[in-house]
Amino acid sequence: MATTASVQDPSLMANAIRALAMDAVQQANSGHPGAPMGMADIAVALWGRHLRHNPANPHWADRDRFVLSNGHGSMLVYALLHLTGYDLPMSELRNFRQLHSKTAGHPEVGITPGIETTTGPLGQGVTNAVGFALAEKLLANEFNRDGHTIVNHHTYVFLGDGCLMEGISHEAAALAGAWKLNKLIALYDDNGISIDGQVTPWFIDNTAKRFEAYGWNVIDQVDGHDVDAVDRAIAEARKSALKPTLIVCKTAIGKGSPNRQGTAKAHGEALGHEEIKLTREALGWGHEPFVIPEAAYEQWDGRLSGLQAETEWVDAFEAYAKAHPQLAVEFVRRVEGELPKNFAQVAVDAAVAAHAKAETVASRKASQLALESFTAAMPELLGGSADLTGSNLTNTSSTPALRFDADGKPNGGRHINYGVREFGMAAIMNGVALHGGYIPYGGTFLTFSDYSRNAIRMAALMKQRVIHVFTHDSIGLGEDGPTHQSIEHAASLRLIPNLDVWRPGDTAETVVAWATALQTKDRPSALLLSRQNLPYAPKSGLEDISKGAYVLAEPSEVGLKKKAQVVIIATGSEVGLALHAQQLLAVKGIAARVVSMPSTSVFDRQSVAYKSSVLPKGLPRVAVEMGSTDGWWKYGVSAVVGIDTFGESAPAGVLFKHFGFTAENVVDTVRVVLGKTR
Repeated sequence: MATTASVQDPSLMANAIRALAMDAVQQANSGHPGAPMGMADIAVALWGRHLRHNPANPHWADRDRFVLSNGHGSMLVYALLHLTGYDLPMSELRNFRQLHSKTAGHPEVGITPGIETTTGPLGQGVTNAVGFALAEKLLANEFNRDGHTIVNHHTYVFLGDGCLMEGISHEAAALAGAWKLNKLIALYDDNGISIDGQVTPWFIDNTAKRFEAYGWNVIDQVDGHDVDAVDRAIAEARKSALKPTLIVCKTAIGKGSPNRQGTAKAHGEALGHEEIKLTREALGWGHEPFVIPEAAYEQWDGRLSGLQAETEWVDAFEAYAKAHPQLAVEFVRRVEGELPKNFAQVAVDAAVAAHAKAETVASRKASQLALESFTAAMPELLGGSADLTGSNLTNTSSTPALRFDADGKPNGGRHINYGVREFGMAAIMNGVALHGGYIPYGGTFLTFSDYSRNAIRMAALMKQRVIHVFTHDSIGLGEDGPTHQSIEHAASLRLIPNLDVWRPGDTAETVVAWATALQTKDRPSALLLSRQNLPYAPKSGLEDISKGAYVLAEPSEVGLKKKAQVVIIATGSEVGLALHAQQLLAVKGIAARVVSMPSTSVFDRQSVAYKSSVLPKGLPRVAVEMGSTDGWWKYGVSAVVGIDTFGESAPAGVLFKHFGFTAENVVDTVRVVLGKTR
């Protein structure tokens, strides 16, 4: 806590936020002053009286987490970070929304000290917060011991009407209630205004009743401009033993602005110099732009109380380490995101075993086989599925279903039934990853990646290790038809920067895909897996799979003692098809090299020399993949055996012939490319 109520001047503290918000937005001539000005008093109550944080060390393990879900009001959190003593000088506030500043238009994790998650796409911040609160609860259950509590913090969220209108908030709130996340406290800025004006014609939800139905504790009709009232509501919320809490704060957007308060004009544009002058007069704020009186800094300063809070925790952790030394070492490893010391050997053993067994199984089953090894060795792996566990095969013998008893205590399970909530699952996993202590993975059908796409994009933007298991990756799923058959999805996901997309072709490639995803701390991964069985592709070694593409078979391996005349590039289930075509081409005297390319993005990051060794210059190339052809042309291919239409409903074998995914069609395509039409 930054200070105590007895020595605070809440009006001075709140008006410092309002002044900084309107000055920064005006200087940038861009931004949203209304939410920071309207929520300033709420911020005084939370940040000034309850939030446990240390500006000198934004990452200490048991800090409270704060999420500004309505991230367009970013100047609110920037003002708070500056005022409480984080490394965010006034020069950065003056540089609001400018190139390379630490005060971007929406809060970005990893850019600004003290920001816990990147927000802006509405609804995702509060959903990330559910992930934070879940991770806290599970870590506490796993590591706390009698007399030694090292995990005990709250997650606080500010959110607005926009977050509540987004469907993802329904998904997240329902799960938070089901999981009894009592340390999750959301403060709702109920100002009744959005960009288009008064929300009453299009937002008629009874929000309090809605959250009560989710199993939340609701504190309704709180005056959001009465710091003491908000303070009391937060104190009451902190007593909740079984339920998350929503505090409904009635506020006026743009509070203090004589002509903009309570209007949509305050939402997303600068107030203007004249209105700022009038607002200063109305607030009694006689200071120049970007000037904060020393008294305000003194009351906001959170450095001493933050140091005290962290020091108390460090002392508690040292006592814990003496009593439970192995647990303490494991806790540090987990929160720092380091893999177990034996991980490399576990990965090698799993890949070698897959290679030796050479099983013909669906790659979704190959994924489960890989997970059996990894979940047994890695207690931090936290899995789940959006109501498709039996299809995604994300559960293992080491990951029983997560359940909570009547007292809210988790049972130690590590597989989450998210229900039919793909978007919520993806954003919750982002929050779990951001919190630390777990590596989350979750499954659904590939075609439903559309539902979760923006959260996948946010994981990539935030550089978080989140793993998406997408099964039923092509027309190979058969009779369910075009609604479920992924055509454009692999190509679409590959367009997201900093996302590794893997489409492995057999058990060994699947193990390597999983191992590489787990080793990659600074980006998410998506594994695209088949429903149908795939034959094991014989290979001379495993070392190059992790490079994203490798030479799987040379002409000599099908009896031709001459150099390759063409390269066939294939992914996933089409690798076996390419190998069959290679054999048929050999009969005709045509020498083909087969390249398996399970991950285009990983391959693209390899050295020029390696890429040239796999795809030599001057050799014609043909790509084979059951999906959109557009992404393959960058590899200099002369033709693509792909699909640029939607699928059809029929058995898989019928569909393969219908769409030309036969060895004979690949052969014909290669012959045309080589000019051998006879």
